[in-house]
Amino acid sequence: MTTFDRVKELADRQKISIVELEEKLGFGKNSLYRWKNSSPASDKLQKVADYFNVSVDYLLGRTDDPEPIAELDKGPGSDLIGYFRLNTAEFDPDETEEIEDSLKDYTDFLVQKARERKAREKKKKK
Repeated sequence: MTTFDRVKELADRQKISIVELEEKLGFGKNSLYRWKNSSPASDKLQKVADYFNVSVDYLLGRTDDPEPIAELDKGPGSDLIGYFRLNTAEFDPDETEEIEDSLKDYTDFLVQKARERKAREKKKKK
């Protein structure tokens, strides 16, 4: 199922046409129909997700759960989570997991460096 198919299904449930949805969201004529063959811009994708109160992941077909992003994802760093999800949408799960593991390793490295720097600064103040 394409992103367009998901949007069409959501619009049908609310008994509005794609043309009406485009008008409500301020999109150009036939812009949603183009999603059948091309990837949507992230800002437009987010507008549609917000309109239907579903997650971007749902629209992209990465999950069958239409619920918006979990509360955990609304805290600090949520913009990075959204960025990661959007930019890895076309990857298969193994590729996404590999990138995720690398990011975790790099984050651990950065946190350790920050702790060491903080410890050095604290030591200098004494």
